[in-house]
Amino acid sequence: MPHLGFVSQLLRIGTEWFERCLAVCIFLGVVVFTIQSAWTFGLMDWSQTETIYELIYRVLLAVIALELIRTLVTHELQSVLELLAFVVARKTLKPDLSVYDIFLSVGAFAILLGCRRFLFLPSQALSEKALPGETSPPR
Repeated sequence: MPHLGFVSQLLRIGTEWFERCLAVCIFLGVVVFTIQSAWTFGLMDWSQTETIYELIYRVLLAVIALELIRTLVTHELQSVLELLAFVVARKTLKPDLSVYDIFLSVGAFAILLGCRRFLFLPSQALSEKALPGETSPPR
């Protein structure tokens, strides 16, 4: 059975490196996408509202890709929640949403805020809060 532990470790290391390679590919795609978007925006008519929507849509898409890279590299739950928040924000800012879609987006965002509050903020608040009778160090 010692071979099973070696194979498991080999698979874990191989998976981590493959995820890093995927993250590099996504990053290169974001760079190309950003350059192409800048070129496209130089040719667009900035007096139209659709141009601003397209700008916001493309910026949020690039941010989502960068958050995905961070998620692949760090494997932190906080980065997953931030990735999902940007996905919901991008969906919410589309101009052709129905009331039902907006309602679901706001609900999803509220759930994400609740997850962040109950999963991450209590531990931070306890470590920053001074016990009764203690004085906080000068800043």
